[in-house]
Amino acid sequence: MSSFVIIVGEGVLARLVKNELSAHHQVLHKSILEEEVPKNTDLALILDDGWQPAVHQKAEEVLRKTGTPWLRGFVSFGEGVVGPLVRPGEAGCSQCADMRRLMGGRDRTEMWELQRGMTMAGGIGSDPWSSSTGLLQMACLIGAEVQNVLKGDQANSEGKVYLIDMKTLKGSWHSFLPDPLCPVCGQIPDDSRDLARISLQPSPKISSGSFRCRPLEEIEKDIVKDYLDNRTGLLNSKMYDLMTPFADSSVTLPMLAGDEGTAGRTHSYEESVLTAILEGVERNCGIEPRGKRTVIYDSYRNLENQALHPLKVGVHTREQYAQPGFPFKSFDPNRSINWVWGYSFLEERPVLVPERLAYYSVGCESQGFIYETSNGCALGGSLEEAIFYGMMEVVERDSFLMTWYAKLNLPRLDPFTAEDQELELMVERMRAVAGYDLYLYNSTMEHGIPSIWAMAKNRKEKGLNLICAAGAHLDPVRAVKSAVHELAGMMLNLDEKFEANQEKYERMLYDSSLVKEMDDHGMLYGLPQAEERLSFLLDHNGPMRTFKEEFKWKSNHMDLTDDLRDLLQAFRQLNLDVIVVDQSTPETTRNRLYCVKVLIPGMLPMTFGHHLTRLTGLERVLRVPMELGYTNQPLTPEQLNPYPHPFP
Repeated sequence: MSSFVIIVGEGVLARLVKNELSAHHQVLHKSILEEEVPKNTDLALILDDGWQPAVHQKAEEVLRKTGTPWLRGFVSFGEGVVGPLVRPGEAGCSQCADMRRLMGGRDRTEMWELQRGMTMAGGIGSDPWSSSTGLLQMACLIGAEVQNVLKGDQANSEGKVYLIDMKTLKGSWHSFLPDPLCPVCGQIPDDSRDLARISLQPSPKISSGSFRCRPLEEIEKDIVKDYLDNRTGLLNSKMYDLMTPFADSSVTLPMLAGDEGTAGRTHSYEESVLTAILEGVERNCGIEPRGKRTVIYDSYRNLENQALHPLKVGVHTREQYAQPGFPFKSFDPNRSINWVWGYSFLEERPVLVPERLAYYSVGCESQGFIYETSNGCALGGSLEEAIFYGMMEVVERDSFLMTWYAKLNLPRLDPFTAEDQELELMVERMRAVAGYDLYLYNSTMEHGIPSIWAMAKNRKEKGLNLICAAGAHLDPVRAVKSAVHELAGMMLNLDEKFEANQEKYERMLYDSSLVKEMDDHGMLYGLPQAEERLSFLLDHNGPMRTFKEEFKWKSNHMDLTDDLRDLLQAFRQLNLDVIVVDQSTPETTRNRLYCVKVLIPGMLPMTFGHHLTRLTGLERVLRVPMELGYTNQPLTPEQLNPYPHPFP
């Protein structure tokens, strides 16, 4: 028995497809989609010579009710679009595809507004570029797809769209991910106490010297296929940086507010691209809740028995909040805000966390009481791995800021005592290729987790004079390598920008309020005149220390979860809580990747823009320098370093 196909649409494309299918299938051609769809319909085709978004939205509504699979073809601003094949009840609909395609374009904000306007106004009936040759090409492709679907074969349009230039006829398939927040097919659950519970599971390391549970090669194909596509990808615009001393690569996370670049820095461009992709996926998870729907909106006063008090993580001063135009309001325990569930390892129970703390780009208006970054966000091949590296990032940034604000005279390390040939070659390459000497300092705090302050000093007349970075890891050599890669990312490729804007950075030297952006921090300390602010490190006159003398933490576990338990115990002994918010989304769990936000109340949060510093409520910065023997008595707030930090 032949299949029954409905074609909806007017114009050349609909007629061409009808003519091709009629010889082999029963075809019903309608000009508009009606609410009643024949029960024996095997496939519906929504075809148009132009672009009418409202028709596609109606198709989602009508055909989802009847359980009818459907495929679309249309022309939008000189580009033919075929797909995706939509199967009602499954994630990945036409609206997801449109969102990914529009976000991948350069004029995404304008196109987004245009689509909304066209939905209301009726769309474009026939695109001026809808040439007969281009439409015939689309009709042939659609016909082949219909045959695949009706025969039960794998359709090319499953999770993909075909884009064809109607002028040149050049076309290609592009895969896209379902949008978890899609109003049509999104199926994320409500956030809840039960979903926040964490029971640590075994996470065997891939080798005795590794702190990862899955090799990068195992997931390489999937992460490139699923996340990177220049037209419809979660990430796009792969680039190689040929200026820096090592193999740096970057990809772009497109957002309505503007593109955000994420970088990978290793010794091979192939691995750096993969690292950049994973960094971009992590960043996407941390922007807003995409795996669980926020459902709690209440005041801290009503929730205090089960909620984290925001003052424990540090807030801005009264003077900051009182500044004209300051973007945040002081925390009011009686004001209702959004809350998400996290898990407290100290209390061993789920706790509520302000959404503003758990996701760094939400709540900037009515609910915003602090500036929060992606600090503590991490992606891993297991939940335990993600938590481990989230903790390492919190420790890294905290140790750096503790050193800066307390002006700690850290012991200087001799990198060649690490007895690691790769590190030695990295140091020599940085010196020979980029012209920078490396200074390393042990910034380990009271918890004992190996932490590094790294500084690169320019030997040349031009370029950034000093560059600072940080690292933290149970293996101090890994911490150093990570910091060196971060340093190298700013070498050479920023020299031109620095020289062109040197007067701007000189003004920042004398007016710290001008340090507004992330890049300003690093560029400011590229000035030779700013070097004196780091004299508490550079004036170190004692002998350099060896790695064996300075670092006592030993890890002999074959399971990363055992290392994680050691870390949690170290913080428990200091009465420091570790709170984890699971940021994983359907986009990550499809590849068994997990993303978390780690909060350790009491530790210093990394901020960018000197006016957004957060120290109020964090007495640890005053106490720990004395506990570690750097000072004879606790510091006072007035003794803290008043200048912008140099973290790039």
